[in-house]
Amino acid sequence: MQLTLWTYEGPPHVGAMRVATAMRGVHYVLHAPQGDTYADLLFTMIERRGERPPVTYTTFQARDLGSDTAQLFKDAARDAYARFQPQALLVGASCTAELIQDDPGGLAAALGLPVPVIPLELPAYQRKENWGAAETFYQLVRTLAVAPVTPRTPPPSRGAAPRCNLLGPTALGFRHRDDLREITQLITQLGIEINVVAPWQATPADLARLADADFNVVLYPEVAQTAAAWLSRQFKQPATRTVPIGVRATRAFIAEVAALAGIEPDLALAQAESRSPWYAGSVDANYLTGKRVFIFGDATHAIAAARVAAHEFGFEVVGLGSYSREFGRELRAAAQEMGLEALITDDYLEVEAAMAAAAPDLVLGTQMERHMAKRLGLPCAVISAPVHVQDFPARHSPQMGFEGANALFDTWVHPLMMGLEQHLLGMFRGDFEFHEAAPPSHLGHAAPAKVGVVETMSAAATPSATPSPAVPVAIDAIGPVGPVVDGAIAAAETIAPAPAVTPWAAEAEQELRKIPFFVRAKARRNTEAYARIRSLPLITLETLYDAKAHFSR
Repeated sequence: MQLTLWTYEGPPHVGAMRVATAMRGVHYVLHAPQGDTYADLLFTMIERRGERPPVTYTTFQARDLGSDTAQLFKDAARDAYARFQPQALLVGASCTAELIQDDPGGLAAALGLPVPVIPLELPAYQRKENWGAAETFYQLVRTLAVAPVTPRTPPPSRGAAPRCNLLGPTALGFRHRDDLREITQLITQLGIEINVVAPWQATPADLARLADADFNVVLYPEVAQTAAAWLSRQFKQPATRTVPIGVRATRAFIAEVAALAGIEPDLALAQAESRSPWYAGSVDANYLTGKRVFIFGDATHAIAAARVAAHEFGFEVVGLGSYSREFGRELRAAAQEMGLEALITDDYLEVEAAMAAAAPDLVLGTQMERHMAKRLGLPCAVISAPVHVQDFPARHSPQMGFEGANALFDTWVHPLMMGLEQHLLGMFRGDFEFHEAAPPSHLGHAAPAKVGVVETMSAAATPSATPSPAVPVAIDAIGPVGPVVDGAIAAAETIAPAPAVTPWAAEAEQELRKIPFFVRAKARRNTEAYARIRSLPLITLETLYDAKAHFSR
């Protein structure tokens, strides 16, 4: 183990809690000291669930170590069954309780409870949260899934709609709730029945029906790949390999699902609501092309984000990494496609150093990368767990499917749009219309005058009138601005006569008209000021370019 301030994943028993909390009719008895009950807060505070996770802790203390801690566990397991009446009971030990080796599985089996008891062997000092979730789901499936009474026949042969299972969504998962809604709608549009969704909202009885499906859809390989592989070996159920994040991946996912189901996909109907390709190819998005992006997260979301960024949004991926060591091979292959070396680490300091070295324009990562990017002054969008409370929005915001692609465009592009806005603010800083002391533009000349305003206007003056000579007036530091002259506030200093305007050559005027209207006046003033400083008799095309280079520095 490594002592660290931040960690990307919790211990494996937190992964087991994610699976148990996602299901119904399952209870988890965790042999753990009093301090390990902190995990409840992950679900009630971060995910904002309305109830506690279905977990009973033995909560032994230091003084209990000299007595029979095994009896504490048996009492807790017996009481948990009597109180909650679960359909299946998970039993295991936290990282701390693992050291006292009380064997929760054997102790629970000796109680003779009338429900399936599933022991979890989760090596806390070698494995982490996602592995714990995958192992828990695998053990549940292996224990509860049963072969169908009648042999399964292919859908075309039996004359019925094909059926599939959706595997992977858990509690505390990054946008799992919204992804599930999106993919359920997509699968239904294709004319495929959904047999079981698991672990999310599944019961032990639902897991017993898994073998009734024709194939499995693996939404989150970190959680469901191990169980899907077992179902493939045991019941000959094929499983999808494509994760539908992004427009291209969603199209490939539809083709793969249709092939497994033996149907023809209606792609036009499925992608009718997709706006991401049009937005990404629009004129407004041209500013985003070639932006450098650094990506880090769990393997599934990091690999998908890299492909979407490079192939759909026109970004340049300058860094790709993950803390999911179990998927290192897949990550290295994806990084090699983009000419990169994959960063596989769970050391956040190493990630921050790589991020700084890559000098990206945008960071796509976890909540930890968001904090790092903030320190480095970089825009960031969260694409993966670990997550915080704002990653469980009240609105529908999936990552998967065509609507997910729309959400990705908005989430990733908006930080860069803010960068463009900052660029425009910097360009206009000091402009006579837009500087900090300028009155609101919609008030026009009726806006209240500011202290220190340099210009004086007579209320009776007209464009053809001869300007009155300026009157120098001293301004009291704390008193009124000064006397009123001809109905206007006197200036703080004498206004010099307006300098003569340098004439423009025809080709320079033509080039100036090509500049967007909202910055054209600024470009004209800067160019004329440049020519005046250098006493140029005529503003040529070369003068315009020289002024642009001068004021861009």
